[in-house]
Amino acid sequence: MDANDHLLKKREFANRYFDASIWNDIKYRDGDIVVASYAKAGTTLVQQIIAQLIFDQDDEVDVAAISPWIDSVYPDKKVKLDLIEAQTHRRFLKTHLPMDALIFSEKAKYIYVGRDGRDIVWSLFDHQNAARQDAQLLLDKEAGPSGRLRVATPPQSSITEFFDAWLDKDGFPFWPFWENLRSWWLARIVPNVLFVHYADLITDMAEQILRIAAFLEVPLSLDRLPRILHNCSLGHMRDHARRYVPHGAGLWKDDGKLFFNKGQNGRWIDILTPEANAKFEQHAMAELGVDCAKWMMSGRAGLKHVAFHCPQ
Repeated sequence: MDANDHLLKKREFANRYFDASIWNDIKYRDGDIVVASYAKAGTTLVQQIIAQLIFDQDDEVDVAAISPWIDSVYPDKKVKLDLIEAQTHRRFLKTHLPMDALIFSEKAKYIYVGRDGRDIVWSLFDHQNAARQDAQLLLDKEAGPSGRLRVATPPQSSITEFFDAWLDKDGFPFWPFWENLRSWWLARIVPNVLFVHYADLITDMAEQILRIAAFLEVPLSLDRLPRILHNCSLGHMRDHARRYVPHGAGLWKDDGKLFFNKGQNGRWIDILTPEANAKFEQHAMAELGVDCAKWMMSGRAGLKHVAFHCPQ
């Protein structure tokens, strides 16, 4: 096997959420940025951090408009390709694909955003409840046949039942979780890939902003940090949700403010039983291996021996 085999696109990933074929048509430019994650891992926050670095603390950047979820089934891929081809600023795109389903380029820099799967599930549960079904039905009309029936109905179960289904059916009702992180983990020492964990973001956002700036080779003086931190705060992003929520604020209740719900980790701690936690952790170890599972559950804490690409 070639040493870089894990960087090659091996498959098309198409379902009611994704059309990975768009990556076959993207013309990479030097300096392009790709923000990758499973979902609800802090992706939008990292997009906002990047926007603040690129546009020099401008708090009116419409991140949702200029940094689309590029492999979503809607809008039509031609709309997205035309949008990013016309952009003259440094581009930053969002993907929720596993790494082996997109085209990897040495011209670009990739940031993978991770989070404890239990925190992701709690956020997904809120996400389902925050979406307007009527608006989603209208959006579905813009998608091809593979994009139909994507409507996110409010969960008809308790949060623990929702968690059990997500774990037992690997990402249900969305897409597989384990392969997403596992595929990117293989590239953690590649020079143009950076791993960022949500737990580290909320513990010390300033440090993570400096890491991201160094990785993207964007000069950042410390006197600019306070303004960037303010513009990346949960309160600021919730108050200006229309600039950040995917597919427009009209898709979400309360003009998108509910998209930014708690921003917290650990809401599952007093709810999941010891047996449920043990089952999750056993799945994680089996699917990801010890080091990757530990990083997924805790971020950089306790993983100083694991090799990552610098800056760390």
